[in-house]
Amino acid sequence: MSLLELFCSVDDFWITHEPELRHLALPSVGHHRHRAGELCISEVMTIIIHFHQSQYRHFKAYYIDYVQKHLRAEFPKLVSYNRFVELMPTVLLPLWGYLKTQFGRCSGISFVDSTPICVCHNARISSHKVFAGIAKRGKNSVGWFYGFKLHVVVNDNGELLATYLTAGNVDDRAPLPKLTMRLFGKLFGDRGYISKTIFEELFNNQHLQLITKLRKNMKNRLMDLEDKLFLRKRAIIETINDQLKNISQIEHTRHRSPLNFLVNLVAGLIAYCLQPKKPSLNIDHHGLILA
Repeated sequence: MSLLELFCSVDDFWITHEPELRHLALPSVGHHRHRAGELCISEVMTIIIHFHQSQYRHFKAYYIDYVQKHLRAEFPKLVSYNRFVELMPTVLLPLWGYLKTQFGRCSGISFVDSTPICVCHNARISSHKVFAGIAKRGKNSVGWFYGFKLHVVVNDNGELLATYLTAGNVDDRAPLPKLTMRLFGKLFGDRGYISKTIFEELFNNQHLQLITKLRKNMKNRLMDLEDKLFLRKRAIIETINDQLKNISQIEHTRHRSPLNFLVNLVAGLIAYCLQPKKPSLNIDHHGLILA
């Protein structure tokens, strides 16, 4: 997607949903004129999303070395870098609303997983202040981390279906009922999602079947060959998590504001949704994996 196409898509969304999002925003305290800024909301959103589509790893370098030097014609009323950083929290709600419009549709085959979002190195936990009282210590298969967990559900085409952010010490199974509200069919997860209670809740309330591998100390059970094949293909969501971090850049440890952390996270998710090619499974209409 080109920069022009991105701006048109964002601007069309903002024009359509501005009254609704303005209504959801917290009421301002005191008297404010609500004067329009030099950059409109759509322009701010476009620049932030485009950063996550670029090869830059630092937003400051992207804004100063690329936007201010090469995109003057596209954004004639550019503001300074410091002013733009101040504007970023104001587009958090529009970014979240735009992300919801980019989610895919459930096909009956879904995959769920969580990935850690570290906010600092473990050696600096005791001195870290930006997310003090918000971020928590957590542990995954790699080891301990300090920060948050991003819970993601995708379909067989690699499209995001739902996301949920929790503290790092929250059990992977806790947000599952909220994550799967729009899903149907079968949901494949790792052994961390084993729970008889949640399985029965999802199956009885949503007719959604949660399928996981068995632990070594559990009794064996019969499983359809098709389900076994899909469990082997569950690595698709791990590939997506890797792309979210290394291509869309949803994680870094240089945040100085919790709000800008959320802006960075949501914009990175949007950048992934707009990727022309995503990791996917080649499935025919009968649910068989062709490749």
